[in-house]
Amino acid sequence: MEPTGPCRQCPPGEERPARYTCPRCNVPYCSLPCYRAHGACAEAFYRDQVLGELRGRTASPSRLAGALRRLRQQRETEAPEEGQGQDQGLGGLWERLQPAEKAAFERLLSRGEAGRLLPPWRPWWWRAGARVSLLEELHVHEEDAERPAPQPTPTPQGEVEPVAAPPPLPDVIPALARLCGGRAPSPLLRFQLPNVLFAYAHSQCLYHGGLEDDPELLLDVCSTVLGVAGALGARQAFRSTREALHAAAHALRAGAHPPGPLGARGAMREVARLLLGESAQPGVQKNFSLAALAQLARAFRRARNLVPAGELRERLYRARKKCQYLLSWTNEHEEALTPLALDCAQEYRAEEEEAGHVEALSAELERLWGGSRPPAPRTLIQELA
Repeated sequence: MEPTGPCRQCPPGEERPARYTCPRCNVPYCSLPCYRAHGACAEAFYRDQVLGELRGRTASPSRLAGALRRLRQQRETEAPEEGQGQDQGLGGLWERLQPAEKAAFERLLSRGEAGRLLPPWRPWWWRAGARVSLLEELHVHEEDAERPAPQPTPTPQGEVEPVAAPPPLPDVIPALARLCGGRAPSPLLRFQLPNVLFAYAHSQCLYHGGLEDDPELLLDVCSTVLGVAGALGARQAFRSTREALHAAAHALRAGAHPPGPLGARGAMREVARLLLGESAQPGVQKNFSLAALAQLARAFRRARNLVPAGELRERLYRARKKCQYLLSWTNEHEEALTPLALDCAQEYRAEEEEAGHVEALSAELERLWGGSRPPAPRTLIQELA
C-alpha cells in the first residue's frame, strides 16, 4: 500500500509528502535522511529478514547472498532520487556499526565461523551405512558423534534434516590408456587424489554444496578448490599422501581461504571417508571418489563458460582435464583406495595427537602464568639514584 499524508519525520513546518512506509511500525517517511532519523526500527526489520533467511530450515549460502542482495536493493530504492544515496546498501550499514560490532563481524569471517548462523549441513558422503570400520580401528571418530555412520539432525520443527543427495556418477568413463596416449600413467598419480579430495571436502562443507544447486556460488567454490588443491590450481606433483595432505593444509592455514567447519584436520578425516566409500564390495568402494571427481569436472566446465578468455579460464580448463584423468585412474585402480584412506587416517590421527600436546602445553603455561598471557618481567636489580 502506498503511504498517504505527510512525512512524520520532517521538521515541523517542513513536512513533505510521504513516499515510503516503515515495514515494521508503518510510520510514513519521505527520504533516506528521514528513514535514518526514524531510528533503529527499519534497520531491525531488514536485519530480521536476513536472520530469518539464515535460520530457515532451507537456508544456504546462496539464500544468504539473496537476502543480503534484497536488503541492498531495498535500501537503494529508498534513497532519494536527488542523489542523496551516497551512503546506500550494506556499505552504509557497515559505516553505522559500532567498532565493537565491526570487530565481532570480522572475527566471524576470519575464523570461518559465520557458517554457524546457518542450519547444520551434512555432506552427501555421510550416508547411513558408510564404511568407517577401518577408521574406527585407528581411533578416528566423528568429533561430534561416536556412531559409525552420522545420523540426520532433527530441525527445530522436529523434522529430520536429510543428508545431501549424492552427485550422479558419469554414464561413461574413458579408459585411462586412451587419455595417456598408450603410455603408462605416473606411479605418483595416486598421491594427487587425496590432495584434490581434501579441497573438495573443504569447499563442500564451507559452502554447503554450491557446485550443483547454487550457480551464484559456482565461481567462488571453484576458486577455493583451485587455491587449496595444488594438484589442480598450481600443477604440483606430490610424492606421498602425507605431502599431498599437508600441502593442502598449508594452503588452507595460510589464510587465503576461510578454514570452514572442518579445518585442516577434519578435511583429512573426510578424505579418508571418501576414499573408503560406502562399501568394501568391489565396484562400490570407488563410487564416492568417482562422484566427487565427476562433480568437480562438471563444475569446472560450467565455471569456465562463465569467465572471459584469460588465465582463470585456462586454469579451469586444466583442472577439469586433471579431474577427468583422476576419474579414469580411480575407476581402474580401486584397490589403491584403501591404502590411501589408511594413510589419510594416520595423518589425521597424528594431527590430532599433536593438537592435544599443544593444548596440554598451553594449559600448563596458563596455569604457571596465572592467565592467558605471561606476567610482566620483574626487575631483578634496581639502580639506586
